[in-house]
Amino acid sequence: MKQQVTVKELKEGKYVVIDDEPCVIKGISKSKPGKHGSAKARIDAVGIFDNQKRSIVSSVSSKTYVPIVERKSAQVLSIAGDIAQLMDMEDYSTFELKIPNEYKDRIVEGGNITYITAMDQVKIDLR
Repeated sequence: MKQQVTVKELKEGKYVVIDDEPCVIKGISKSKPGKHGSAKARIDAVGIFDNQKRSIVSSVSSKTYVPIVERKSAQVLSIAGDIAQLMDMEDYSTFELKIPNEYKDRIVEGGNITYITAMDQVKIDLR
């Protein structure tokens, strides 16, 4: 899910959709309006799920999409190799996610973790 906002409302640390991929904004630089044009904004961002750097240049008054990112908690039911079976703590639905290499030693059966959902994609996120 995503919603539409104007470019001037975006801030660093918030989210934006670039190339149909939800991204975290790492930097915004705005230029002054010229004699025959409007002010422009350059947005540098990193993908939430693929960690690729992306950037867009757009008019400050134009509209762009912002993903609806939800942070949820789940309980680890079982671990098989690098796949964890999780149960959502709100609606008790079960699903499986791949465990990233940096989190393999921190995820244990019976423990609770947090995960991110945005635009029908899911990722484990431990902080």
